[in-house]
Amino acid sequence: MKLMSKLMDWVSRSALSPKAKWILAFVAFTESIIVPLPPDLLLIPMALTQRKKAFYFATICTVGSVFGGVIGYYIGYHFMDYLGMPIVRFYNLSTEYVAIKEWYDTYNAWAVAVAGLTPIPYKLCTLSAGAFKVNFGIFLFASVISRSLRFFAIAGLIYMFGERARYFLEKRFDLVLIGTLILGIAGFIALKFL
Repeated sequence: MKLMSKLMDWVSRSALSPKAKWILAFVAFTESIIVPLPPDLLLIPMALTQRKKAFYFATICTVGSVFGGVIGYYIGYHFMDYLGMPIVRFYNLSTEYVAIKEWYDTYNAWAVAVAGLTPIPYKLCTLSAGAFKVNFGIFLFASVISRSLRFFAIAGLIYMFGERARYFLEKRFDLVLIGTLILGIAGFIALKFL
């Protein structure tokens, strides 16, 4: 519990730092490959302290996360045995790694869209997408859509509701992600019928 408290203190201090946008980009990038710290933890306080820049910060998160996802895909594609599997084992995601193969077999890279919106570790999807040779173009498109939806939904809530959004996000973060997932799926279905 003390470690989590220290981590949250660091996140809050980082949000006010002049280098915060670089820290945000770094956290978003590394979370897509190896680090367990979700960029949302930095995005939320940054957007709360500078509401007019909420969408700018969401853009930084999206770009950093997708770029990290591309590196994760590359690692999975070329170095899964040497670099990717140690990451999967470190986070005890071996069972999920096998299960996600079925997702890719059924839904191709659209499984990445689901994972990009949910609490499923995005790093698992980026590494496994490369390892299972998922179509890179679809992987990239699905990553951009899902990560944008996730980060811009949070920025939008904060921009519109300010401090009230903070309490909601802290207590109902999973609900926000599920709602965003439902909207994303609805969008994909709508695109299919257009």
